[in-house]
Amino acid sequence: MSIVAQSRKWLGRATRPVLNALLPASCLLCGAHCGAGMLCLDCHNDLPGLGPGTCPRCTAPGSGGLPCARCQQHPPHFDGTWAAWRYEHPVDRLVQALKFQAELGLAELFSQALATLLIPVAYQWDALVPLPLHRHRLAERGFNQSQEIARRLGHCVNLPVLPDACLRICATTSQADLPQELRHSNVRNAFHCPQDLQGMRLLLVDDVLTTGATLSECARTLKLHGALRVDAAVVARTPQRP
Repeated sequence: MSIVAQSRKWLGRATRPVLNALLPASCLLCGAHCGAGMLCLDCHNDLPGLGPGTCPRCTAPGSGGLPCARCQQHPPHFDGTWAAWRYEHPVDRLVQALKFQAELGLAELFSQALATLLIPVAYQWDALVPLPLHRHRLAERGFNQSQEIARRLGHCVNLPVLPDACLRICATTSQADLPQELRHSNVRNAFHCPQDLQGMRLLLVDDVLTTGATLSECARTLKLHGALRVDAAVVARTPQRP
């Protein structure tokens, strides 16, 4: 990215809060007036939920509330998952708006949706851990969307956030650019924990779960450094492919 383009990108981020304060807020999806939020009530209520009967380990749909076949055959290293929505239209637009258009207000929307699920069971964990970005990706994007969500979620559920508990030490190929069979090997040994996590019960926070390869590898690393249990909280779950 050129210096001029990067300057424009950062200027946009700096001025957006000022503009939002001065101008009436419009729903990101339909353009209707929505007060102080990012979505109007109708669009918010239409966001696709997961529905009942998901896999307790990875939230794959259609398992009747029992572990799905994939989790039985190849259990991930995380122990359970909470997801707010299905990753399909228009949730995909919202996640991409946070990641690639710096609509940081969506981190608040996402954290509140997760908090609704997690507040009754938050006693199970000692801390939240945002899925880390490699430093090159972080420099390019300017922020870690998982950390933005986790920071706000921590306030909602009254749990500390450990942004440095796990580091991403390998600049791996984007998982979205790879077939499913290569995703686990792509992230193998991509993480490192500089802290002793002995006996801790941790909740990994990320935006989207597809195959679960990245979350599983991060959970494996956390457990190797002493974590007793690692669960995952994601904004959206991609419908599982056959």
